[in-house]
Amino acid sequence: MSDLSYLYQEILLEHNSKPRNYRTLTDATVSIEGYNPLCGDKYTLHLKLEDDIIVDIGFEGSGCAISKASTSMLTERVKGRTTSEAFSVYDAFHTMITEPGKAVDGNLLEDLELLSGVSAYPTRIKCAILAWHALKEAIEGASGSVSTE
Repeated sequence: MSDLSYLYQEILLEHNSKPRNYRTLTDATVSIEGYNPLCGDKYTLHLKLEDDIIVDIGFEGSGCAISKASTSMLTERVKGRTTSEAFSVYDAFHTMITEPGKAVDGNLLEDLELLSGVSAYPTRIKCAILAWHALKEAIEGASGSVSTE
């Protein structure tokens, strides 16, 4: 196993077993459910937005290791950022996962680049991007739920 593959696996397992920001926000200004019927992933993303800044974020629910790790990493990456910055990270992540080989700004992604290997498994892409679609919809003012289908 290559060092990068090993690191990817370790980070994925760590975020799956000890997800960051896995909690309900009682003072959330917006909550949205994301559902991936293909894999059964189902998460509710809670955001507290103040003056265009994601001041807090949490999630709850269940799903596969890829979806949970991706959601956990998302919360770490966008917490404390402006919605504009979050959209930039969303765009870079989405491009990395859905258009492998296309150049993306690694500075925007940081540790999220470790999930780039998911792009080699088309059936798992929806697991990785589920929470990202929910984030985008929540910032744009949607509520209720989003689905990968």
